[in-house]
Amino acid sequence: MNDQPATDLRETVRERYAAAATQVTEGGTACCSPHDGDDAFGATLYPTAERDALPAEAVAASLGCGNPTAVADLHEGDRVLDLGSGGGIDVLLSARRVGPTGKAYGLDMTEEMLALALANQRKSGATNVEFLKGTIEAVPLPANTIDVVISNCVINLSTDKPAVFTEMFRVLTPGGRIGISDVVAADHLTPPQRAERGDYTGCIAGALSFAEYHEGLTSAGFENITLTPTHEVTDGMHSATIRATKP
Repeated sequence: MNDQPATDLRETVRERYAAAATQVTEGGTACCSPHDGDDAFGATLYPTAERDALPAEAVAASLGCGNPTAVADLHEGDRVLDLGSGGGIDVLLSARRVGPTGKAYGLDMTEEMLALALANQRKSGATNVEFLKGTIEAVPLPANTIDVVISNCVINLSTDKPAVFTEMFRVLTPGGRIGISDVVAADHLTPPQRAERGDYTGCIAGALSFAEYHEGLTSAGFENITLTPTHEVTDGMHSATIRATKP
């Protein structure tokens, strides 16, 4: 799918999103992101009322392909983990939904994004939020402690997706669930054909197919798996919502 070693790909991803965070911190929008000017990605996928309730910098740093908080069925008191939380938009939205008895964690590997997210947390006044540094392949939280895992256009960037699925399953409580937005490829597209449609940091070349995604979640132990395409981001590549539960 890509000739770069996994460690090099991860560093390329980190550098791209660090630059996007720096741009926002300096008062702009994430114009150096791989999705600049693309309506299939970013803050326009959130209702205006949700965007208006958040710090402008959290909205400006939004680089996702959906709105996972709209599909995650969050409840008062839930403990939520956002994989690849970026500038914090989905963490802050989750924190509002789960209320003071719940908690929203954000996990990101990029120092610049974490600094931006912490600044956005302070501006929002959210007290039921914690941002963690780490990778989505090795979540720094104990097993069976999270009710809902969300993620927004990040799992496709991982070079070890089975590890991500295993970690999601591990941290979830029995009966816990996932509500994810991600780019997913049509089943007929081969990995080289996906790479022809966009690069890895642009959330295209590393995307799984619908069948591969379903199989990965099944192998990790998930049940009640659904993948629902929401809009096409490029030919044969779709933003999709992914739901599943841990038995």
